[in-house]
Amino acid sequence: MSRQVISTLEHLRALIGQEVGSSDWLVVDQARIDAFAEATNDRQWIHVDPVRAAAGSFGSTIAHGFLTVSLLPYLGAQIYGLEFGSARLNYGMDTVRFPSPVVVDSRVRASATFTGLRTLPKGVQLTTKFVVEIEQHERPACVASLITLIVA
Repeated sequence: MSRQVISTLEHLRALIGQEVGSSDWLVVDQARIDAFAEATNDRQWIHVDPVRAAAGSFGSTIAHGFLTVSLLPYLGAQIYGLEFGSARLNYGMDTVRFPSPVVVDSRVRASATFTGLRTLPKGVQLTTKFVVEIEQHERPACVASLITLIVA
């Protein structure tokens, strides 16, 4: 992994439409799934009951889709750093899809592509498409477009 440091708006503009890079692999283990369940009060059995989940359609527990999304800031920070402007704020998401479940103990990583840049009175709005892949799987776990407001 080689983290890209983006220190100017001009540098960012030059990267629009390009894949910026990929993160390291991260194991999504049961402890992480359980901690997310506790933090969100989402204790559905498919996530937290290994015995019951073993008899289910995936053969084991799976990570919450929103757990996968919540990993994007961590994984994204491994890929790039926006080091200009007075603040970088999470503005929202355009789309989020979960094509494949993340089975417990799977390894995931993200790739990031800058897909849009819009000038606003307070700064610029960057849209980044993240694809979270699961090691040794054809279909990704998550495809999401996140919007970041970079305050001037």
